[in-house]
Amino acid sequence: MNFDSAYSVKKPETITAESTAPELVRVVGLFGLTAISLNGVIGSGIFVLPATVAALVGAASPVAYLIAALAITLIVLCFAEAGSMFERTGGPYLYAREAFGRFLGFEVGWMFLLSRLAAGAAISDAFTRYLGYFWPPLGSGAGRAISITILIAVLAWLNLIGVRYGTWAVNLFTIAKLLPLLLFVSVGLFFVDSNRVEFFTLPDMGGVRQASLALIFAFGGFENASIPTEEVKNPRRNLPIALLVSITVTTALYILIQVVALGTLPELAKDETPLASAGRNFLGAGGAAIITAGAILSTTGSNSALCLVGPRILYALAQGRQLPAALAHVHPRYRTPHVAVIVFAIIVWLMAILSDFAMLVAMSAMARLLFSATTCLSVPVLRRRVDAPRGFRVSGGATIPVLAAAISVWLLTGINKTQAIAGAAAMAAGVVLYFIFRDRDE
Repeated sequence: MNFDSAYSVKKPETITAESTAPELVRVVGLFGLTAISLNGVIGSGIFVLPATVAALVGAASPVAYLIAALAITLIVLCFAEAGSMFERTGGPYLYAREAFGRFLGFEVGWMFLLSRLAAGAAISDAFTRYLGYFWPPLGSGAGRAISITILIAVLAWLNLIGVRYGTWAVNLFTIAKLLPLLLFVSVGLFFVDSNRVEFFTLPDMGGVRQASLALIFAFGGFENASIPTEEVKNPRRNLPIALLVSITVTTALYILIQVVALGTLPELAKDETPLASAGRNFLGAGGAAIITAGAILSTTGSNSALCLVGPRILYALAQGRQLPAALAHVHPRYRTPHVAVIVFAIIVWLMAILSDFAMLVAMSAMARLLFSATTCLSVPVLRRRVDAPRGFRVSGGATIPVLAAAISVWLLTGINKTQAIAGAAAMAAGVVLYFIFRDRDE
C-alpha cells in the first residue's frame, strides 16, 4: 500500500443537489477525525467483552483479539482507499452509489443510518445503567428517561451550533474515556498472573469462530470517520491516517485489557462486570467506581460522535435527493445541517425511550456487515471510475478488497435468525422508501 499524490481514471457519476447557501465548513483536523473514529470503536462493549471472549476462547483470548484485528484491518484498508477518493459527505453510502448506482447506494445509506440510530439508542440505555451504579434512580423509570433526554439534548445542541463544538466534545470525551482504561492497563499489568494467560498458543478455532462476530463488532465503528468528509481538512490524506491510527490504537488497547482481565480476575468468564471487578482487585474499593465512571464517559463519547456523524448521513441522502430536501439545509449562521441534527436526535431519543434493544442490536449487526461488504467491493470499481487525486491506495490489485468482502460475507453467515429477520425487515423498508423518493432522485 502507498500514499499517492494523484491518481486519475474515469470520471464518476456525481451526487448533485440544488445549489444551496451557505455550505458546510472544513474545520475538522486529523486529531478530531481520529477521535471520531476511536469514539466509534471504543464504546460500552469493551467493559463487558473480556468475559464473553474468555468464556469462548480461554487463556489464549488475547491471540483471538489479534486475529480479529488482522481481519478487520483488511476492511479498514478498503475504507481508507475509498475515502481517499472523495471530498463529499456520505461514506459507505457515497461509495456504494458511485460504484453500483442509486438503488444499492440508497440501501447502504439507509442501513448505515439505521445502524447509527440503533447504536445511539442502545448506548443511551447503557449510559443510564452505568449512571445507576452511582445513583440508582437514574437507571430506571423517570430518572432513566430524564437522563437520556438531557444527554441527547446537550449533544444535539453542541452539534447544532457548530461542527467545531461537536468536534471539541468528541476530542474531550475521547481523552476522558481513554484515561480510565489506560489506568486499568498500566496498573493492572503489574498484578497479572502470567500462568493464566497464553501469549503464543493458537486458540481453539471453534471458539474463535463463535467469538468472531463479537470480536469483529468490537472493532467496528471506525467507519464513522468516513461520513463528515465535507467538514474535514484535507480528507484524502487525513481519513486514511485517522482510520489506520485508530485501528492500531484500539488493537493494542484491547489486547492489553484482555491480558489484565485474564491475569487478575480468576473467574473472568463468569463475571458480568469484568473490568469493574478486575479493577476492584488491584485498585481497591475505588477501582470499580473509576472503571464505571470510565464507562459513563465512554458511552457519552460514543454518543457525541454519533450525534455528529448520524445527521451527516441524513444530509448526504437528502443532498443526493433520496430523502426530503429539508434534511440537506445548512444553517446560515452555524453552518451545520441543523434540520438533520434535530431529526436525528429526536429519532434516537424516541428509540432509546421506547425500543426493544435486542432488536436494535440485531438490526445493527446485519447493517454493518452490509455496508462493510459493499465498501470493500466498491474499491476495484471506484479505481476505474473516479477521476480525482487520492492520498492512499491498497497494493495487490483486487486481492485485499475481495478478501475483505469475503470476510464480511462469512460473518454474515454467522448471524442468527432474529438478526436476519430484523435486517431483512429494515432492508425491505429501505426498498419502499427508495421508490417513494425515486422521482426526486432522477
